[in-house]
Amino acid sequence: MYKKISWAAVVLWMVVIFCLSAQVAEQSNQLSGGVTDIVVKTVEKVKPEAEINAKVLNHIIRKNAHFFCYLVLGLLAMNAFRRSGFPMNKSALLSFFLCALYAVSDEIHQLYVPGRGAKASDVFIDCAGAAAGLVIYRILAFVFGSIISRRNELPDHAEAND
Repeated sequence: MYKKISWAAVVLWMVVIFCLSAQVAEQSNQLSGGVTDIVVKTVEKVKPEAEINAKVLNHIIRKNAHFFCYLVLGLLAMNAFRRSGFPMNKSALLSFFLCALYAVSDEIHQLYVPGRGAKASDVFIDCAGAAAGLVIYRILAFVFGSIISRRNELPDHAEAND
């Protein structure tokens, strides 16, 4: 059951990425421009004297969106492979390759979207995001694995009261 849910989450997130990539340039720019406007207004409230280059900020936001989308995909893929019974290292390798292949296919997809194009640098950013997701997964697995192990080592309250 968890395996099917895990893979469904991977596929759903891939659909989200596909839909974002399918936006024509104008739609995509409006979305990132809206986020940029929110950031600019927030910074102006906090520090009115700050000079903000909205064009540079928009570029940074767009690249961070690539990184974040693939960070989430890396986490979800790693979880799905682990739930499917693969060992940690093999899951990491398979997850990374899945994310990298999807990043390449995503850039190829953008070649066919009006006003969009493919950039090798975006694939590298996507892969870096996926790798970060895999590292986060491993850290969380270590931390929560340690907590669960310690909890299993504690005596039951019923035995402690006897």
